[in-house]
Amino acid sequence: MAGDMSIIGSVILALFLAGYLGQQYLPPPKPKVIGLDLGTTFCSVGVFHPGSGEVEVIADEVGRMSIPSAVSFTNTTVLAGHDAMDDNNPRNTIYDAKRFIGKIFTPQLLEQESSHYPFKVISNNGSAEFVIATNVTFAVTPEFIGSRLLLKMRKMAERHLGVPIYKAVISVPAEFDDRQREYTVKAANLAGLDILRVINEPTAAAMAYGLHKADSVFSVLVVDLGGGTLDVSLLNKQGGMFFTRAMAGNNKLGGQDFSQRLLQYAIERVRQEFGVVPTLKEDLHRLRQAVEAAKINLTLHPNATVRVPVTLRVPDDSAASEPALFEATITRRLFEELNEDLFRKILTPVETVLAEGHLDKNEVDEIVLVGGSTRIPRIRSLIAEFFGKEPNTSVDPDLAVVTGVALQAGIMGGSWPLQVSAIEIPNRHLRKTNFN
Repeated sequence: MAGDMSIIGSVILALFLAGYLGQQYLPPPKPKVIGLDLGTTFCSVGVFHPGSGEVEVIADEVGRMSIPSAVSFTNTTVLAGHDAMDDNNPRNTIYDAKRFIGKIFTPQLLEQESSHYPFKVISNNGSAEFVIATNVTFAVTPEFIGSRLLLKMRKMAERHLGVPIYKAVISVPAEFDDRQREYTVKAANLAGLDILRVINEPTAAAMAYGLHKADSVFSVLVVDLGGGTLDVSLLNKQGGMFFTRAMAGNNKLGGQDFSQRLLQYAIERVRQEFGVVPTLKEDLHRLRQAVEAAKINLTLHPNATVRVPVTLRVPDDSAASEPALFEATITRRLFEELNEDLFRKILTPVETVLAEGHLDKNEVDEIVLVGGSTRIPRIRSLIAEFFGKEPNTSVDPDLAVVTGVALQAGIMGGSWPLQVSAIEIPNRHLRKTNFN
């Protein structure tokens, strides 16, 4: 008996030793589960690397960490991401599909929701579909649009890792109901992916900041401000478990709105300087791109220059036009003045989640910023002034969600050296308060 126990002990010791030596000297296995952030305006894909414990956000072929959530249809092919945005085919380029996925619309609501898009949206028994008119006319679903984006990211991961990928973890907004989650999973299935877990975006962001391992953190406020939407979530945490206590937001507020204010200012400056406003789509497109670039530059610099060639229609002669160069310096102070009322709207859902969560602002342990628009200095200062302390900005806000989803993908893939898994406690009765 003693001899048997000795043999068993030796075998166990040998297994532990082999495992240790393998971790130290053998190359770690390739990740087989990817993390996907299917955003409203941008998408990202990431992986957790076994052994090193590092999360890597995978770039596209030219090094961009995110791809636009846009899909374009031509007579011969379907383009996704940056290729779709470069196609310059607005009627057949679908974006913001995430706003429609899995939702049932009344005719009035669908008309209202789709009225400001250049592409045509129709109803199929209450579900939205997008009309594509190339050499043939047909309709596609929001989940099909999502599948093309997810397929693009899957291929990016496979090219980078050198292995086929069939499994993933995906994030969704906390307010998504069961049907919206189901249709998001359906989009992934169409892209050839098996979804192991659906994780809420605020929980993923909290994981990216390491809050699932912070013993002193119990309440987390996540402010997610992207290109088109604002989502504020109040999370409670105990151990490695997250519970969404309250949600609020604004589905019509984001970086696009801040850029639009700059665009309106630039158009007015053109009118003042040249006596006419630019009307050609090409001129407006160039102006829009220029003010978007200026907005981004102003997060780091006190001023930015807008320099755009415009083709001006001569008054009283619709056939005549003349070239001109519009140039203007935009200061950060001017940008803030143009958008101050929009910036202050961010605090309304913040106050709402605190009230609904029965929590004083002084009781919030961490304020987490997510989404590229939270880079704007004035937005950060407004939040800091409201809470009396600085928000946590240690993670790239553009990549916070995908970083957290990649961590969860590593957990689901059984990767070491991960020790702690974040678990979400579903709150089926919770509803998001929207301020539009």
